[in-house]
Amino acid sequence: MLGRRRACFRSAGITLSGLRLRRWTVRGRGSAMADERPDWARRMVEERAARDWSQTDAVRALMVRLPDDQVVSEQDLLRQWKRWEAGEAQPTKYRSWIAQTFGTTTGAFFPERGRRDGRAEILQVSGMDTVDIIARLRASDVDVATLDALRITADRLCCEYAYMPADQLLLEGKAWLARVVGLQHQRVSLAQHREIIALAGRLSLLVGCVEYDSGRPRDAEATRQAALMLGQEAGELSVQGWAHEMRAWFALTRGDYRGVIAAAEAGIAVAPTESVAAQLYAQKAKAWARLGDRSQTEVALDKGRQILELQPYPENIENHFVVDPAKYDFYRMDALRKSGENRLAEQLANEVIRAGTDFDGTERSPMRIAEARVTLGVVAAREGDLDTALAYGERALTGERKSLPSLAMVAADLGQALQMHYGHASEAQEFVTHLRELRGGGQ
Repeated sequence: MLGRRRACFRSAGITLSGLRLRRWTVRGRGSAMADERPDWARRMVEERAARDWSQTDAVRALMVRLPDDQVVSEQDLLRQWKRWEAGEAQPTKYRSWIAQTFGTTTGAFFPERGRRDGRAEILQVSGMDTVDIIARLRASDVDVATLDALRITADRLCCEYAYMPADQLLLEGKAWLARVVGLQHQRVSLAQHREIIALAGRLSLLVGCVEYDSGRPRDAEATRQAALMLGQEAGELSVQGWAHEMRAWFALTRGDYRGVIAAAEAGIAVAPTESVAAQLYAQKAKAWARLGDRSQTEVALDKGRQILELQPYPENIENHFVVDPAKYDFYRMDALRKSGENRLAEQLANEVIRAGTDFDGTERSPMRIAEARVTLGVVAAREGDLDTALAYGERALTGERKSLPSLAMVAADLGQALQMHYGHASEAQEFVTHLRELRGGGQ
């Protein structure tokens, strides 16, 4: 049935984007003009519309957040706001307060684009490719160039987490982890020993994440504990914080929401000023949203946002263990979907998809995009559009790179919406059965 539905969509020339475009056109939330503006200008319009704010409402909300030394009249700011939304001027001085007005980070609202090539950097820094690195690892001494190459290799693997097939990444991650661990038996200085332990900790974090994605929770937990111990030995607060974050993630997908909060608080206590603390607060927000506490959800989200605002913009936003500003939109999307804020969740889901897609249509963040599509499916189901809900759900589940536990957890929301609104529709029931099979495979 689902396959026939997809075929019908194709034969009729209907695409997912077409379905969504019609829904937006009917509601009057968007226009072709918005696509011609800068992304931040388009987003200002969409964020405002999702809240049913007039431009005057938005200006008043912004003025509440301005510091006392920023004296400006409402009419002057309104004129500026209209120019910003039209893309005629950039709100340079007001960027952080605009982002705060809409509950996100400055870096997410006004992103800095750019990608790094890890393999090219290895050659540039050390003059070595993979074969050369492995050969140098067999030497009795470890030099600075070898450690630099290993550091960039670990960074590259963490960047490839988003899109590399899980089995391939797991194989590479384990192989490099074994090579790094083997360096401990060579002649190294105390500083080099600490660097090696820290590298082993970061690679252990990566391997544990991929193990959990692949439905191997026992292996993942053992690897997580190893990463935590390595982080403690090396004195690496970030590694320790991410080990606690993994524990929170594991608990979240099992439905142990109090466990999420406990793990997040432990991680925040260890690394309160590291960027991982923002993600730990985000995990707390997800847990509070599922416990039905809207107030605690908002508190946790705002604390995480404040931490990210204090961080310098990351050198490499593609590293899985770097909390890039746009990732906070992803977390807010989840909390708003759980809280039933359909229009805000829908607006953020579209933002997550745009932020995670290159100009040529390549999806840089397929797992985030999959969850965003589930969110769009949930909103469509709640609002009476079964075809769009199923289309988004099907596409979310067909991606090659997925985290089974996370996707199954989020997709359960779509299953609940379909059960509630379309309990007697055969195609909806078929999709719900598929979701149950997915959840069973992710245990």
